[in-house]
Amino acid sequence: MKEITLSPELTKEITSIYQTLQEEYDKVAGEIGLTCKGCPDNCCDSYFLHHTYSEWAYLWQGLNLLDQETREQIINRAKEYIAQSAEPLAQGKHPQLMCPLNDNGLCGLYEHRMLICRTHGTPATMTTPDKQFIRFPGCFRCQEIVEKKYGAANDAPAMNRSQILSQLASVESRLFERKRHLYPKVKKNIAEMIVQGPPTVPLPHCER
Repeated sequence: MKEITLSPELTKEITSIYQTLQEEYDKVAGEIGLTCKGCPDNCCDSYFLHHTYSEWAYLWQGLNLLDQETREQIINRAKEYIAQSAEPLAQGKHPQLMCPLNDNGLCGLYEHRMLICRTHGTPATMTTPDKQFIRFPGCFRCQEIVEKKYGAANDAPAMNRSQILSQLASVESRLFERKRHLYPKVKKNIAEMIVQGPPTVPLPHCER
């Protein structure tokens, strides 16, 4: 197996994508009047699946910056998360468990958190590869604010995820030298990405 690592160039590009995303998020949240301050909920117990090796590798760049004790604590919480989520997943339900990166209500790897964590909250739109238009309403608090302020949900501003996802897909393609289709797909929650370690793929036949 070959470990997947990001070059300095691709690392810089992902950081730039996240920065642009943050600016767009702040703009939309500001227009709506959405803030997490005083919210009774914590979105870190939402269940998300992630689909790119590049974000998985970027996540592990952050984990490797932590001291060993902190990293082991996160890995242990991730193992517990997987154990506790087994039953609801077997029943076809999404587990509602705190993310193993969350420590006392705050993300312990904030600068390296995944894209979907960064977009959660505000309304967003996306056009799928088959040209279907999708609109996401945002978190429950956002929906309450939008209903009072705009009435119709479609009248509220929204982030456009399509361009951001396209940029990340470009990083993913170049990570594999335009041969991404030759490697297994990723469909893992963040606990699985932590417990399994940095991403790996089978070695090409010429390197075995």
